[in-house]
Amino acid sequence: MTTHINTPDKRITMGLFKRIFGKGDAELDKRVNNEVEQIKSGQITKIYPILKPGDWVGIQAGALKQTLLGTQEQPELVVAFGYDAPTNFVFLMPNDLEGKDPGQVLTSAYENLEAIESPFEFIGSLANQALAASGNDFSSEKILCQSHMLEAHKLLQAEELLVSIPRRTCMTIISRQADRDSLAKFAAIHNYTWQDDSYGNAPIINALFIVKDGLISGVISLDK
Repeated sequence: MTTHINTPDKRITMGLFKRIFGKGDAELDKRVNNEVEQIKSGQITKIYPILKPGDWVGIQAGALKQTLLGTQEQPELVVAFGYDAPTNFVFLMPNDLEGKDPGQVLTSAYENLEAIESPFEFIGSLANQALAASGNDFSSEKILCQSHMLEAHKLLQAEELLVSIPRRTCMTIISRQADRDSLAKFAAIHNYTWQDDSYGNAPIINALFIVKDGLISGVISLDK
C-alpha cells in the first residue's frame, strides 16, 4: 500500500461539503445537508479510512485515496478517507487538505480506525477453526490494523492467515494451514457473502488476503 494520499492531477473544485457519493431523495438530502453543517461546525470531526473497490465512482471524481491493490491508473482496491456521518460517508477531496498537514490527516484516520473495537468470535460451523469480526461499520477496514490481525494470529495459533472481507462490515479469518475441508467451507462462506446483497452491504473485493505478522503479504483473487 502506498504511504501517502494519492491526489489527481486535475484540481477538483467541488469539495468535501458538496461531494457525497450515492443517490438520495429529498429527505435523505435534507439529512445529509444537516450532517455537512455538523462537519463545518466541528460537531463531526473524525476521519476514517474506508475500503472501496477499484471501480468506485469516487476515484474518477477525484476523491483522496491510497491504492491498496493495483496501480493508480488501474486500481483494484483503494482506501478512501471520509467522515462517518450518521447516514452517509462524506469523502475528502483534494481541496479539503488546504491548510492541513496531509501526513497528520493520514495518521489521525488510522488512529481513529485503531480505536474502534471489533471483537473476534469463533465460528462454530467451522469447528472453531475460524474467526468472525463483523457487524461494525469498519469491521472490514480493521484488516489495515496490525494489532487486530496479530490478535487473530494468536487466537488461531497461526503463522499465516486467510482473511475474507467481501463486503462492508464483514470479516472472517482462518489459518492458511487449516485442513482442506475447513478451507473449502471458509471459501464457501466468502462466496455466499460476496453474492448476497440482501443486507445492502456494499461489495469490497472477491479475494482472500494472505496476512503474515499482522500485515497483508499477498492476495488470492477469486474472480473467474
